[in-house]
Amino acid sequence: MEGEPASSSGPVDSKAGFILSNVAEVVERILTFVPTKALFRIARVCRLWRNCARRVLRSQQKMTWLSASGSSRYEEHVLLGEMKESLENIFLLPQTALLMMDSENFSAHNGSFRHKKAKRSEDEEDSDTMDRLRRLLPPSCDIVCAITPGVVLTPSGLPNAMPQEFMEGEAGFSLLFPAVEGVQMRSFHFCKDSLTKSALEEAGLVGNPDLKVVLLFGYEAYKSGGGRFFKQLLEPLANSNALIAGGHVERVFPQHRTCGTSCLPGSFGVLGLALSGPRIQGASVLLDQDVSSPRAAEDTLRRLKAANIPERNTVGFMFACVARGPNHYNHQHNVEAEAFHKLFPSVPLFGFFGNGEIGCDRIVKESYTLGETDTSGLQHGYTTIMSLVHLG
Repeated sequence: MEGEPASSSGPVDSKAGFILSNVAEVVERILTFVPTKALFRIARVCRLWRNCARRVLRSQQKMTWLSASGSSRYEEHVLLGEMKESLENIFLLPQTALLMMDSENFSAHNGSFRHKKAKRSEDEEDSDTMDRLRRLLPPSCDIVCAITPGVVLTPSGLPNAMPQEFMEGEAGFSLLFPAVEGVQMRSFHFCKDSLTKSALEEAGLVGNPDLKVVLLFGYEAYKSGGGRFFKQLLEPLANSNALIAGGHVERVFPQHRTCGTSCLPGSFGVLGLALSGPRIQGASVLLDQDVSSPRAAEDTLRRLKAANIPERNTVGFMFACVARGPNHYNHQHNVEAEAFHKLFPSVPLFGFFGNGEIGCDRIVKESYTLGETDTSGLQHGYTTIMSLVHLG
């Protein structure tokens, strides 16, 4: 209106526009506060923003996770619902996703929520779930998923939160790893027909001096021939300088469809991740059957603390026998997860309760490994394998 001072928004907008169109340092700083999915959209604006977005993506080298428990509001497992809502807000581009979901509630969903007259087969359920995961995650993301009797998780986005052991009820987690400089992650899957020396070499499990950590998840090992199969797999790993940790689960997916009849539902096999690179460090301890009190669990885990693994950008893994938990600790719940949290309050913990454990006391640091064992020394029952994996 006449007599009022002219608005100053024009020059201010012009100055801000100039900075956002020309000053890379400012643009890059702003983009660090933008979730990754939105970052890809922003990168289309102009060449400067595209280059800044690429640099921000390369700097995102810290893993994150999504976890969920309780009743689902969706016609699917509660973890898948959580991933639908939360993947929009993460600050990394997942290169590898490691997922665990409880077997009881997972299997029940397609029947209870979809109101099917006939129960769908496990193979149909797995295909359905993998289709959903592939739609949720980037096409290039390597997905490793296991269905387990029980789940151990740390609440989403809260590294200092108390991890929880779920032996009943619906629960699951998705560990999301970006591309990390100096770290190579490769998934592998072997069945009766595909486990050969050349396949082990191709997966980086044999003849790989940079191999540091192997996480492996077996299934249907009790079937005829399963024992020989796992001995053939574990023998070269027992003689390596890598940290070996994992256990036996209900089932895994994806399974390779090119392996022939040995990969049909009900057959035995193993799925896992091989981590290689000079920056990786790891350590694990075995809580044997005699460890049956909170004090004994904490004392055992102090050996893990003594390994002096860096705790920044580190994840903890707990692979426990389904016979442990509160039944093993005189009806006390969350004993081993709480003992871990007491010693490693800033390290998130994930894992499962399964049908057998794989691992031993071992430290892998820099150019040396402490702890040796043979194939039989890697396989256990009624125990817990507790591990730390540092990604540099």
